[in-house]
Amino acid sequence: MNQTSGSRRAALQTLGALGIASALPGIAVAQADAWPSRPITYVVPFTPGGSTDVIGRVIAQKLGEALGQPVVVDNKPGAAGAVGASYVAKAKPDGYTLFGGTISTHAINASLYKNLPYDPVKDFEPISLVAFLPNVLIVDPNLGVNTVPELIALLKKDPSKRTFASSGAGTSTHLAGEMLGDMIGVKLTHIPYKGTPPAMLDVSSGQVTFMFDQITAALPLVQAGKLKLLAVTTAKRMALAPQLPTMAEAGVPGFEMASWQAVYAPKDLPKPIAQRLSTEIARILQMPDVKDKLTNQLGMEVVAGSPAQLAALMQKEIPRWGELVRKSGASPN
Repeated sequence: MNQTSGSRRAALQTLGALGIASALPGIAVAQADAWPSRPITYVVPFTPGGSTDVIGRVIAQKLGEALGQPVVVDNKPGAAGAVGASYVAKAKPDGYTLFGGTISTHAINASLYKNLPYDPVKDFEPISLVAFLPNVLIVDPNLGVNTVPELIALLKKDPSKRTFASSGAGTSTHLAGEMLGDMIGVKLTHIPYKGTPPAMLDVSSGQVTFMFDQITAALPLVQAGKLKLLAVTTAKRMALAPQLPTMAEAGVPGFEMASWQAVYAPKDLPKPIAQRLSTEIARILQMPDVKDKLTNQLGMEVVAGSPAQLAALMQKEIPRWGELVRKSGASPN
């Protein structure tokens, strides 16, 4: 009798556990159905006006229209994006906090900062690989060089010219300069600035020899005759400046890099919400007006990639830039 009662109790407990377990997916779906019921915050870890901010505002506006709730951009700059990234890493995974991630926040920072307050893989859910952005090699027109080989010859010959600027430590523009120095066998001095404009002004005045940055940022000064473009960093020439050779074509074989932009959420976001966000953002990035702005006006290569594509890219990029940081001795200072 006691044995039978015990068996019944065990059976009932098992059935109860199975019932609860089977209800869990339904709970997640119910959460997704109710989402969003209030405004969503899209954190941009850089100052207003840059590429990450422009992308964030384009996506935020269209995503708000698609979801029926406002998506508000919140700029949290500092430490090559680490300030904003650590804020989102600690946020609730409820679909109400999104993050505009980049090559800096989710690849370079992992090795550049010794005590990074977040883990780019463990703390984030990849949502969308938005776009690739080529950088261009920029010099002062009065420097006396017209090609990449001429610049390399100058750097090898004159120690006083071995300087390069960047928009900030840990950015793709910083690591591009480190890569060039490593590939040509010349130790270069990195001079980080707080943003692109002051860096470009010092390159245009001859205070710093060269820098890498996005072509759209350089065009006004190029058109005014205050800067000169020598090459593009990607494997292929870019549509905005088809006459510009690639670094490989210009005499540095194997030199290839592109900055990239992506969207993330805090880790453990419910799958239905993650899938909805990924689908909506991919649709937004294929809209003609969005594609025109990002491609023709800003020189980006729109990808609209899946979470799996973004995760795969990070698996390649994190060790790649980690190796360069170690070899070059690059630091966040």
